[in-house]
Formats: sequence, structure tokens, C-alpha cells
Amino acid sequence: MAKDGSTAATDGTATGSGDIARSLELLWGTGDRPSRGPKPGLTLDRIVTAAVAVADAEGLAAVSMRRLSTELGTGTMSLYRYVPGKAELLDLMLDRVLGEPLPSGTDPADAPAPPADWRASIDAMARTYLDNLRRHPWLLKINQARTVLGPSALRGLELSLTALRSMGLRDPELISVIITVNSFVEGLARTRADAAEAVRETGLSDQEFWDNQSPYLERAMLSGAYPMMASLSEDTFSAEFDHFEFGLRRLIAGFEALVEERTAERATHGTADGTTDGTAERTAARK
Repeated sequence: MAKDGSTAATDGTATGSGDIARSLELLWGTGDRPSRGPKPGLTLDRIVTAAVAVADAEGLAAVSMRRLSTELGTGTMSLYRYVPGKAELLDLMLDRVLGEPLPSGTDPADAPAPPADWRASIDAMARTYLDNLRRHPWLLKINQARTVLGPSALRGLELSLTALRSMGLRDPELISVIITVNSFVEGLARTRADAAEAVRETGLSDQEFWDNQSPYLERAMLSGAYPMMASLSEDTFSAEFDHFEFGLRRLIAGFEALVEERTAERATHGTADGTTDGTAERTAARK
């Protein structure tokens, strides 16, 4: 494996693809300082900050140990005294940007109280994540299926679960709420990012792209083969329609229905988690 993560298995597109033990040491502060020969002023924090800045400006592919050494004015080998390579650096970068909306420190008690209403918490969760993806579009290029969990990732999950606890759902369901919201936001952000990338790569604006297809689409609509499509209103695909707001409101409404269902179950069965304790059944059996 090359130290710069240049092989197919460690090209920096998947978290947890490097030395997991070393990533964890660095994330949790047990391996911050090199053992020998550090360049004065060079720190792990500076390296991660520079890596995030390069990724924000030019994409994840532009991040390499050689590029960072240039940005930081140091020799490439000096960086390896702080971080093994790009794969481990990616773990640190991810934890860094996930922690940006959160309060400093690792103690969730340092955080301001979440909104009293879980609906407001979901709304804030979705908007915060969307903003993070806009500022760091390279996040959409990362496979996070096996994320190495650092302080920021755990702190974010702790705060989210605290904010959603009042929903009264089972623990797996609370995790599913977070996954559902994040998946919705990622899907929408990826669509927007892909559209912007298509403009950059082709040089065609969205308007020019659809104008090229217009004559063919008009003939197709007049053919009678697509009656539903032909009956759509002129504003169906309008850029003015806010799909984020629409989808988020529908998600929250769906969660409301589930919470109401769980509340009704608890009222019926008299238990905190909506399950019966079997008392009524045993009483009936004795009769």
C-alpha cells in the first residue's frame, strides 16, 4: 500500500480503509504528536485544516500528501510523522467537518439544549446537514459505510438522539429517523451537485441542455404515446419549486403519524415502550 493512498483499495474515497487503530489514536488525541523531528509550527490540526481547504476548493482527488506539503511549506516526509497517509487523513477530515456545526469540546453537556419539539430538531438537523454538504461537496463522494467514529461523529449522534428522544420511539427506530433524514438530504444534495458538475464538464447550462432536447420532446408529447406526461402543467419542472421544503415537511408529517401511533399504543397497553406487560392477558386467563 502506498502511503499516499494511491492504490485502488486506498484511494481516499472510503472511510475506515486505512490503519483503523492509527486513525482512532489520532481522532481521540492519543497520537497527535510525532515521535521525532517535527517541523516547528506543524501540527495535526494544521494538516487536517489544509486538507479540508484543498478538498473544498478542488475536490477530494486534489488532496495528496505531496500537495499538502506544498500548502504547508514543509517536506512530504514531515507529514508522515503526523498521519500515515491519505486514507487515515480522510477519517480525520470527515470528523472535522462533521463537527463544524457542533460546539467545541467533546462533552455533549457543552451543547445548547436542543429544541423542545422534536419536529424542530429534525428540521434543524436536515438544514444543518444540507448546509454542510453545500460547503463541503466532496462529502458526497465518500463511502461512509464504515466510518471510523471520532469525537465529533459521536457528539453529533449523541445530540441528535437527545433531541429525538421525546418522540417516544424504540431505539432502532430513532436511528432509522436519523438515517431517513440524512438519506433524504444527501439524495437532494447529490442531485444538485451532479447538476452543477454537469454544467462544468459540458459547458452547457441547464437551459441550453433542455433547449437541445425540446424539439424531440415536443414531437413525443404530440404523438399521443405519453398522455400523462403531455398533460403535465407548464410549471411541473420549474426550478422555483422547493423540493427540499416539500420533502422535509412530508417526512416530518410521516414521523408525526408514527409518533401518534406509538402514543395510542402506550395509552392502550399502559407501558412506556408501547408493549404490553401481559397483565391483562394473565388476568383473563385466570378467569
